[in-house]
Amino acid sequence: MNTNLKFRYAQREDAQLILWFIKELATYEKMLDDVIANEAILTEWIFDKQKAEVIFAMEGDKEVGFALFFHNFSTFLGRSGLYLEDLFVIPEARNKGYGKSILKKLASIAVERKCGRLEWCCLDWNQPSIDFYLSLGATPMSDWTTYRMAGDTLEKFANNPMNM
Repeated sequence: MNTNLKFRYAQREDAQLILWFIKELATYEKMLDDVIANEAILTEWIFDKQKAEVIFAMEGDKEVGFALFFHNFSTFLGRSGLYLEDLFVIPEARNKGYGKSILKKLASIAVERKCGRLEWCCLDWNQPSIDFYLSLGATPMSDWTTYRMAGDTLEKFANNPMNM
């Protein structure tokens, strides 16, 4: 792990910074228009409802990377895992091993909490990240396809009595 890098868990007053990192990642992924989160929503779901956690990678006193994660559960393993929703390192701090250090920190958290696995998704077009994850020994789950219901589709499905 990079010894110049320190980590800290996000606090309530970091909601604006978390949102900034989310928007930077969304810009990189060409999905900025999809971001509807705001500081109030993040504060409610991360800090009030405690549905996710955020760690910051710190170079000195500057946040240079972040990871947002939460617990999931494996019925086959009979225990929880960590799911990495977002990982982002600012461009000027890349190529210093910080992404690997963040993943190692998350792996350490998972081991400390006795989780069975650490999982995440990667966009199919993001070859630099795919190559990076493969170099760490991560295994792509090629037999699995992620499905999603969101927005109007989710609302309609949940509320339509004809879907019973």
